[in-house]
Amino acid sequence: MTANHVEQISRELHIAPRQVLAVVTLLDESATVPFIARYRKELTGSLDEVVVTAIRDRIEQLRELDKRREAILKSLEETGKLTDELKAQVLAAPTMTVLEDIYLPYRPKRRTRASIAREKGLEPLAALLFEQGDSDPALEAAAYVDPEKGVATVENALAGARDIIAEQVSEDQQARALLRAFYGTKSMIRSRVATGKEAEGVKYRDYYDWEEPASTAPSHRVLAMRRGESEGFLSLRILPPEEEALAILERLFVKSIKPAGSQVKAAVLDSYKRLLSISMETDTRLAMKKQADQEAIRVFAENLRQLLLSPVLGRKKVLAIDPGFRTGCKVVCLDEQGKLLHADTVFPLFSENNAAKAGETLRGLCAAYDIEAVAVGNGTAGRETETFVRGLGLPQSVLIVMVSENGASVYSASDVAREEFPDHDVTVRGAVSIGRRLMDPLAELVKIDPKSIGVGQYQHDVDQGSLKKSLDDVVVSCVNSVGVEVNTASKQLLMYVSGLGPQLAGAIVALRDSRGPFSSREELKEVPKLGPKTFEQAAGFLRIRDGANPLDSGAVHPESYPVVDAMARDLGCSVQDLMKNEALRSRIDLNRYATDAVGLPTLRDIVKELAKPGRDPREQFEEFRFAEGVEKIEDVKPGMTLPGIVTNIAAFGAFVDIGVHQDGLVHVSEMADRFIKDPGEVVKVHQTVSVTVLEVDLQRKRIALSLRKNRGTKRKEEDSLAQKLQGLKDMAGKMKC
Repeated sequence: MTANHVEQISRELHIAPRQVLAVVTLLDESATVPFIARYRKELTGSLDEVVVTAIRDRIEQLRELDKRREAILKSLEETGKLTDELKAQVLAAPTMTVLEDIYLPYRPKRRTRASIAREKGLEPLAALLFEQGDSDPALEAAAYVDPEKGVATVENALAGARDIIAEQVSEDQQARALLRAFYGTKSMIRSRVATGKEAEGVKYRDYYDWEEPASTAPSHRVLAMRRGESEGFLSLRILPPEEEALAILERLFVKSIKPAGSQVKAAVLDSYKRLLSISMETDTRLAMKKQADQEAIRVFAENLRQLLLSPVLGRKKVLAIDPGFRTGCKVVCLDEQGKLLHADTVFPLFSENNAAKAGETLRGLCAAYDIEAVAVGNGTAGRETETFVRGLGLPQSVLIVMVSENGASVYSASDVAREEFPDHDVTVRGAVSIGRRLMDPLAELVKIDPKSIGVGQYQHDVDQGSLKKSLDDVVVSCVNSVGVEVNTASKQLLMYVSGLGPQLAGAIVALRDSRGPFSSREELKEVPKLGPKTFEQAAGFLRIRDGANPLDSGAVHPESYPVVDAMARDLGCSVQDLMKNEALRSRIDLNRYATDAVGLPTLRDIVKELAKPGRDPREQFEEFRFAEGVEKIEDVKPGMTLPGIVTNIAAFGAFVDIGVHQDGLVHVSEMADRFIKDPGEVVKVHQTVSVTVLEVDLQRKRIALSLRKNRGTKRKEEDSLAQKLQGLKDMAGKMKC
């Protein structure tokens, strides 16, 4: 079936069959998506990670369909129900839904009203009625009256026959396909508050009496209503106009207005109300859930990608603070590699005396460890601690940065943190995580379950298998696009490198710890169980800074080293000269080195990499400061313009941290002066923005913000107009007097 699948995927993705076949072949040989996209461009026609991933996912779906197809054929054959016609239908089924509809009449099932009627011998009567001929149903049914079989009257016989017809209608493939499409386009999703839950379920009050077309209901509302239903606060139904649904069935099955036709019509009504409507509602709910999941996962994955690829401070000596009031602030000092050098606790917010001591301690630590940046966690007491640190008179060269604490507590209590710092408590581990996040967000955040990082919505409501697969794909993509320094990376970072995993990552770290740093990529072949295939997959994404071979510091794959050596030899220079001298690189004639295995796409990548070996795709770090004097929600007033950082993006807008321990929401309607459907068009996670405060709800701790550039002007115009209107009203009132 692979050839058929290749053709199908080719049509669906609008790419050449040879490209699909190349990707499928590589995947079957255990090649990873990053490796295929980066180092096998000649085979794939330069397909990027997005398309390669789409091919991978689609071939998996089609192969799952094949497995189910085989299981159904085996079941039908074992039960003696398989015919040539049925086999052809099963083999031709394009989707799992169609396949299951074909199998439905034949699959083993519990006893039903129809099966009981068949046991009573009423199937011939049902077949006769279904023909809708001229016969009198009552007269025909009289022949089936048999009290010993449980058919006491003519009506009992007719009722049993209708049960058989109703089940046949509900299992008819065409009927199910038409109704499923009808439900998909015409259903309304109706949400009502559960009896007696009005007060308890107040967070779902927007959905106490809600109705909208199911086909256009956005992902976040579908998931919110489903959560409210699962928690017992809402009741949820998804139903189309019943009369139209029945009309579809009657057009299919009711062929006569004669008495037999009336029996069939009654059976169709029963089939819809008792069987089909329930089945179709279930199918529609599942389809809506799947679509909502896909959208929520897509948004989550994109947010995670942006967060993981946040700008890096780089190798700096950092003092990190995990803030606190009464329990004090945990302070750690880290070297350029993120190694813990010192841990302490200070109490700058406890009393004036303690504040003086804390200031003295922090200044001393900054001097003793030559600190270049201070990272302050943005949790409880974060802004107060930041203000305190900024008032210490530290050298201007020392950056002071607020850092998100999302997930830090999860990391600090994890097995990973205990393994890294067995002799320190969770507060020290949390502070270390805050400092390392400033230095390299990607390297630190890979240690935390992505669901705990705080950039998703309804992540616990969506399909967990699909979510994990998607988020893992994002982490793998980000790690490999940046590259990993093999001599400093943690096991958790290494395990996401193409071809590696927890076991091999651990083996690399163990060998590094026992023998010292790797001096070349070739030495990786000495890692136990790291064979040639794994080396091929991983080597290009692993970096060795200041190694024996200068190419080991960049993304040129070892398999291409001979090509670079030939380029340098032909120009009469060293590889290092080629990397340093743009004039030399400009003299390279790529066509001279092109072969079937190494074509122009790879050669162009090589020259780009020679220009900037090991280039980091992430943006440069820029200093950011929240507004002074705005540290809690009570400080926020409508009309203020404040600096902020985008922390999360949803389908309905973006959340922005303005430094008051409560993110504000920029609704999609306030994203820009023009119409915006996708907030991702305007902002990215971790982007710095300037927002206008529209409204502050202290009771519900909600802040409404705007990104519209002319929002402040419009607000002033609206205020001015309101004042003029009030003046006219006052004047009119005086004239009446």
